[in-house]
Amino acid sequence: MASIDLTASATSLRADLLARRFTAAELLEATFARIDALNPTLNAIVAQDRDAARAMAAESDRRIAAGNARPLEGLPITIKDAFDVAGLHSSGGLPAYKERVPQEDAAAVARLRAAGAVILGKTLVPVFSGDFQSYNPAHGIANNPWNPEYSPGGSSGGAAVAVATGMSAFELGSDLGSSIRWPAQACGVFGLKTSWGLVSTWGLIPPPPERRTLRNADLVVAGPIARATEDLDLILPVLTGPRDPNIAGAPLPAPRRTEAKGLRVAIWAQEPFAPVTKEVSDTVREAGRRLTEAGAIVDEAARPGFRFSEAYEVYALLNHAVIAYGLPPKVRARIQAQAAKFAPGDLSHQALQARGARMTPGLYQQLHQRRLALKRQWARFFQNWDVLLCPPAPVASQKHDHLPDFHARRLDIDGVERPYLDFLCWASLATGSDLPSLSAPVGLSRAGLPTGVQIIAPFGEDRTAIAVGAMLEKTGAGYWAPTEQ
Repeated sequence: MASIDLTASATSLRADLLARRFTAAELLEATFARIDALNPTLNAIVAQDRDAARAMAAESDRRIAAGNARPLEGLPITIKDAFDVAGLHSSGGLPAYKERVPQEDAAAVARLRAAGAVILGKTLVPVFSGDFQSYNPAHGIANNPWNPEYSPGGSSGGAAVAVATGMSAFELGSDLGSSIRWPAQACGVFGLKTSWGLVSTWGLIPPPPERRTLRNADLVVAGPIARATEDLDLILPVLTGPRDPNIAGAPLPAPRRTEAKGLRVAIWAQEPFAPVTKEVSDTVREAGRRLTEAGAIVDEAARPGFRFSEAYEVYALLNHAVIAYGLPPKVRARIQAQAAKFAPGDLSHQALQARGARMTPGLYQQLHQRRLALKRQWARFFQNWDVLLCPPAPVASQKHDHLPDFHARRLDIDGVERPYLDFLCWASLATGSDLPSLSAPVGLSRAGLPTGVQIIAPFGEDRTAIAVGAMLEKTGAGYWAPTEQ
C-alpha cells in the first residue's frame, strides 16, 4: 500500500483510489487513526459511526473493483452537525437534541451519500449555528488547529478544522452570516458560499426540525469546504439540484476565465462603515497584487452603485428575521420587545436584531424591493467586472471569547474596540444579494494564523469564484497543513 497523505486534495485522493494505490477501507482506517491522534485536542468531531463507515468503504471498494465508481467514491468525510444524517446523532448544537437520531438524510447529505462519499461522523457547531465561534454545552469547545488558544470560527468551525487537519477529505457547511467563509479563513482552507437556491438546505438546523419548509430559507445556503479549488469543482455538481438526489441539477455555467490574463478584478479592501484590521485589508490587496502580476486588470476604486450601509441594513434585518423564526417564542418575544427603544434609522446591531425579529409582511415587502434594487446594481457592476475581492471578516483570527451576551463581546481592530457582531458586515455584500462567494487562503498573520480573501462573483457563476481561487493557488497562495508550521 502507498503511504497516504491525508492532507492531499480530495481530487488527488480519489485518483489514488481509482488507480487502486490504496483501498477505500485503508483510507478510512488511516483517517480514523488521524482522528484518534488529533481530535482529543481539537474537539472538532462530535459523533461517529465507524461500523457504518466501514460498510460504506467496503461497498466503495467493490464498486471501484467493478469499474462502477461514483463521483465521490470512497472519500471519507464528516458533516457539519447542522445537517441531518440518517443514523447519526444530529443535534444542531442544542443540548435538547443531543440524543436525536434522524431517520432521513438532509437533502445535500443524501446527494453526497449517493455519490459514494463515506460519511464517518459529525462536526461541532455552536448552539443553533448561531455564533462566530464553535462551542456548545452538549459537546464542548472546538480549537483552531494552528493555535488552540484561538477559535476555528463558526458556525462551520468543526468542519473547517476537520478539513484543515485531514480528518475529513472535504466537508459540507452552511452559511447565513459567513458561517462557511469565516471558519475557512480562520483555519486556512477554501469555503464556498454558493448562490442562493443552488443547493437544497432541506434537513438543515436552523430552522428546528419541526418547523421545516420545502423552500430554502431566505439567505441560507449550503456549500463545500475543501483543501483545494479542484475539490470544489468536483463536489459542487454533486450538491447542485433539487431535494431528490436521483434528479441531476442543471449544468453550472463555465467560469468567465480560467487564466488571470484579462480578468477584471475590483477590490473593496476597507470601508469606514465596517472597519477591518490593516492585516486584513493588506491581505485583500495582496491577493489583488498576485492577480495583477498574473495579468489581471485590478482596480481598487471600482464599486457597485450602492452604499455599504444600505446593503448591510437590508441583509441584517432579513438575517435576524431568519434566526428569530427558529427561536423559542419567549426568547423571540424578549428580543422583539426591545425594538421600541430604537429610532427607525438606527443601524446598531441591537436595533437591527430587534427590528428583524419583529418582521411584518409590510417590512418584508419593503426589504424585497430594496433587495431587488441591490441585485440590479450588482448586475450592472458585473457587466464591467468579473469578481470583487473583499475581506471575509473584520479580523484575521479571534481568541476564544464565551461571554454569554454577544453584545458585550468586542473585536480588536488595531487597538479600537468594535462590536462582536461586526462579523456580519462583510458577509452582507454577497449574502444579501444571493451571490456566490469563495473564502480563499492567501497567507499568514503576524500571529501565525491563516489570512484570506473573499471572492464575490455574479449570481449563478459560482465556478467563476472557484476559478479565481485557482488562479491564486497558481501564485503560491492556498492551503497548507497546520502541522507543517
